[in-house]
Amino acid sequence: MEPVQVAVQATDSITKTGLTSFLRTRSEVAVTDIDMVTEQDVLMVQADRMTPQIVANLRQGALAMVPKVLLIGELRENDVLSAVECRVVAVLPRNRTSGDRLVEAILAAGSGRGQLPPDLLGQLLDSVRRLQHDVLSPRGLSAAGLTSREVDVLRLMADGWDTGDIAEKLCYSERTVKNVIYELTSRLNLRNRPHAVAYAMQAGII
Repeated sequence: MEPVQVAVQATDSITKTGLTSFLRTRSEVAVTDIDMVTEQDVLMVQADRMTPQIVANLRQGALAMVPKVLLIGELRENDVLSAVECRVVAVLPRNRTSGDRLVEAILAAGSGRGQLPPDLLGQLLDSVRRLQHDVLSPRGLSAAGLTSREVDVLRLMADGWDTGDIAEKLCYSERTVKNVIYELTSRLNLRNRPHAVAYAMQAGII
């Protein structure tokens, strides 16, 4: 089995050196430079807490889609959703994490799995529920950013119906159906109708 490529990001150079040195003793992983990581690799992030600057750094550029293991000193409730949005797939409390546990989390992240302590998973689910209730539902949006009307149109598109058939089934005009499709593809930066259907399927909407 090939070792998982991992880069290390830490709040200070001493911690980064220590973590890097430890990981280089483990044959299961291969330490690489942070500028070399891809979506198939893992970024190990050490931080005392999730500051706005750390969140901004993890969201930008090539690092945005790299799966991340977060070794954290303190994670507040409102930080959990931000961490997940940064593609943090594993969260480890610094004061309760062994070297073996850290490597285990990196290997899990490298194979596409995530690990959250039960209390953090509960916080995440509560945050998602609040987001749906307080922000999305009042605007008629689903968690995927689609309105109920858009979902209805996409479901019929996925079944192979053309614009005229969709308009007839939903009691809309053809112009309305075309506008619905144009608005959702523009808002979500989707290339065309098949891309819109694929997006909805991947999001579990249809």
